[in-house]
Amino acid sequence: MIAKTISGLENVLAEELRLMGADDIEVLTRAVGFSGDQELMYKANLFCRTALNILIPIYSFKFTDQDDFYQQIRKTFWDKYLDPDQTLIVDTSVYKSIFTHTHFVAQLTKDAIVDQFKEKYNQRPSVDTIDPDLRINIHITGQNCSVSLNSSGDPLFKRGYRQKTGQAPLNEILAAGLVLLSGWDKKTDFYDLMCGSGTILIEAAMIASNIPPGIYRDSFGFEKWKDFEKDLWDKIRDDAIESITKLNPRIFGSDISPEMIRITRQNLASADLSGHVELSSGPFQDYKPSTEGGLLIINPPYGERLREDDIEILYQTVGDSLKQNFSGFTAWILSSDMQALKRIGLRTSRKMTVFNGPLECKFVKFEMYRGSKKAKFNK
Repeated sequence: MIAKTISGLENVLAEELRLMGADDIEVLTRAVGFSGDQELMYKANLFCRTALNILIPIYSFKFTDQDDFYQQIRKTFWDKYLDPDQTLIVDTSVYKSIFTHTHFVAQLTKDAIVDQFKEKYNQRPSVDTIDPDLRINIHITGQNCSVSLNSSGDPLFKRGYRQKTGQAPLNEILAAGLVLLSGWDKKTDFYDLMCGSGTILIEAAMIASNIPPGIYRDSFGFEKWKDFEKDLWDKIRDDAIESITKLNPRIFGSDISPEMIRITRQNLASADLSGHVELSSGPFQDYKPSTEGGLLIINPPYGERLREDDIEILYQTVGDSLKQNFSGFTAWILSSDMQALKRIGLRTSRKMTVFNGPLECKFVKFEMYRGSKKAKFNK
């Protein structure tokens, strides 16, 4: 199997799969290869916090031209996976190939499958772009093609709890990945004081409570497959619900926008986490934490969200506030603006690269020692 992910989260996803019992784990570019049975495939869809989807490769081949590609797709035994009266969709990615348009590859693939069914059954499956019975993935590099089935259906970042978002919302997979990358022990008090619509807060609360990220979803792609084992799936879900634990650490969220806090409350309610996160509204520099220490993750505005001068002032204010109000904290900041990060004015203890959509970002760690760093190590 292949679990797709965001660039920068490959090792986090590999560890998630290892803890699930996956074999033959191989870290790839924006993906992790692994082996396992049908039960593991179900679990990977339900439990993986940093996977975009779980693909099942069924066929790979080399092709010479457009007609050769068509014939190779057509000779696959598609009735093993699909009935003539069912629906399909084809997703494609193409790199350094004779094909220059993904839409053309998708159309050619669909034509080959449909033509096979018409020849065999005088009946054909149709395309459904909203809720297909089978989602087929075509990956082409040069003259090499890999054909896979997408067991997830809709991308796994569509958790099902988010009712509304603000401007430039953070992807749920990236939010969970940041929490996991931070090394949070699920015991230390957790803060996000630029919380927007609350995605980081919700993902942190789910991690701390052992709530599976897929538990809110209505369905997964594999539930429409011919070999779907409903009893096995029901048991996996029931066991997952039984394993949910009480939230131990305190979680705090704040945002300068009262509207964002209102949206965060709605999303928390949708995730059955109302009352588990303490929320307030106000500027970052005015926030005084109610605990002596904790872990702070913030995703301040960057890129086109503020003017350059405003960004530099904001980041300088963040740095000043960390020094004045967050002694004893570990702070993590996500930003694509390297110049603005320098205005924080603090020494970083760790720096990682992750992608937020097309933006290359740095996820930067600051240790806010009580007193001086020298004094800490002389104790």
